Amino acid sequence: MNRSRPAVALLTAVALAVPAFTALSSAAEAADAELARNGGFEAGLDGWTCTAARSVTSPVRTGSSALEATPAGNDHAQCSQTVTVRPDSQYTLSGYVRGAYVYLGASGTGTTDVSTWTQSAPDWQRLGTTFRTGASTTRVTIYTHGWYGTGAYQADDISLLGPGGSTGVPPATPTGLKAGAPSATSVALSWSAASGATSYALYRDGVKTQTVNGTSTTATGLSASTAYTFQVAGVNDAGESAKSAAVTVTTAASGGGGPSDLPAHALVGYLHASFANGAGYTRLADVPDSWDVIDLAFGEPTTTTSGDIRFTRCPVTQCPNVESDADFKAAIKAKQAAGKKVLISIGGQNGQVQLTTAAARDTFVSSVSKIIDTYGLDGLDVDFEGHSLSLNADDTDFRNPRTPVIVNLIAALRTLKARYGSGFVLTMAPETFFVQMGYQFYGTGKWGGQDPRCGAYLPVIHALRDDLTLLHVQDYNSGPIMGLDNQYHSMGGADFHTAMTDMLLTGFPVAGDAGAVFPPLRPDQVAIGMPASTNAGNGYVPPAEVVRTLSCLTERTGCGSYTPHGTWPALRGLMTWSINWDRFAGGEFQRTFDGYFG
Repeated sequence: MNRSRPAVALLTAVALAVPAFTALSSAAEAADAELARNGGFEAGLDGWTCTAARSVTSPVRTGSSALEATPAGNDHAQCSQTVTVRPDSQYTLSGYVRGAYVYLGASGTGTTDVSTWTQSAPDWQRLGTTFRTGASTTRVTIYTHGWYGTGAYQADDISLLGPGGSTGVPPATPTGLKAGAPSATSVALSWSAASGATSYALYRDGVKTQTVNGTSTTATGLSASTAYTFQVAGVNDAGESAKSAAVTVTTAASGGGGPSDLPAHALVGYLHASFANGAGYTRLADVPDSWDVIDLAFGEPTTTTSGDIRFTRCPVTQCPNVESDADFKAAIKAKQAAGKKVLISIGGQNGQVQLTTAAARDTFVSSVSKIIDTYGLDGLDVDFEGHSLSLNADDTDFRNPRTPVIVNLIAALRTLKARYGSGFVLTMAPETFFVQMGYQFYGTGKWGGQDPRCGAYLPVIHALRDDLTLLHVQDYNSGPIMGLDNQYHSMGGADFHTAMTDMLLTGFPVAGDAGAVFPPLRPDQVAIGMPASTNAGNGYVPPAEVVRTLSCLTERTGCGSYTPHGTWPALRGLMTWSINWDRFAGGEFQRTFDGYFG
């Protein structure tokens, strides 16, 4: 893909930039005020909504901090804030930037949106422009951003001068907050409308977790047998009210999301059951007892969009030591008698599944059910990769998905869960691109051009969080991913696994939107996916790094440069690709797990 800036866009930017500097020669009116909040980034990113950005102490123009943001992929690392303004009024926007192809602009002006830019600024360069608001404009968004693939840029001392808008009065404090009967993972909350409120902020244990337009919501992602304190505040353009009186709720004891007879710490592995490769074929009866969940790899569709899933065991021509169907089924029963769970895993690298129609959804349910019933399995692992899941351009809210392949998959999995009951084991093994990358990007993005697959697993996980037994994201074969510290983390050490897992257990705003927070999963729902050996996939880490990851997350000891937001001794365990590769490597991964958890 050609990522150079189009000539037409360059000419447009130049045309917008030239008159801006002329206008800046006049002094701001006496009544003008500074409207940009935290324009020098002395308070970090407070007041700004950013992607791929952080506050740095060097280089800075003035004060002790500045903004640094790094465009990557299809993201140009924009930072923006929305400011209250007066209709039909003149404003001057300015700021200082460093880097190549750095932009400063304003949108939503109600007249002509403006932008100015520099092709190259090896040192601090002033950018500026002016605009007039429309007759009914009361809010304008100011922003700065870089350009695709041009490296990091810095910005400092961003200023918007002009007459301030009417700040109004914050709303009244909400009253009547009450909670319904809680489940193990969620609780319904409601309150009375507050005068002057246009929305409401929900606080859990003092931390804002949701913005709600109505007077009720359901708090999700809670842990079983845990006390939570909730408050709510009214919100309008003038700010937030005081927080309401608190309500404390203790969630139910049952964890939900699958059988309670899994061990407190479980080892999950994929067994090459339908193919052979360099790892060799391992009979199910020969799988060591350390493996608590065994995923049979793979069930695959007859065609990408058919929904018709077939599971064909490895033929003798590829796997000379393959057992008979009768012995295979007997081995499944023996594993189950020993307390193990045996699942069919659907997808994998070659098994692209797109449930584009209701007919494909129903075929998926019936064909997967047939596999489960034929072999007497405990449940299903969803290992959709590649192009199985992507988001339509108008699908922007993970809480209310609209894309057929997403909606149909959710419906199919709910049907299977209802059919087999509470003992049905449902696990998922997405790649980091489809989950944690959603912290920065979601689908095609507000401006288009992003990969529509980015974050596409989030609506599936969220919709099924109360039915989900385990989520074990593949922390391998991954590019750098930004963590909650707004730093990029790469494979090869404990910090990557710690940062990726912390995101699942802490929750995160999707695409940087504080009003769209992906709630945390329970720690007993999360296992960490790692390759078993250097042969199994990119991202292998030696046993010492595996132990350091587990110690940091469960005990908060031995942490490296990344410090997680909590301590989770109930973390379920580890997943690996694969049992075969671990056996090929002498059982190192299995022994590391056993050595840590005992």
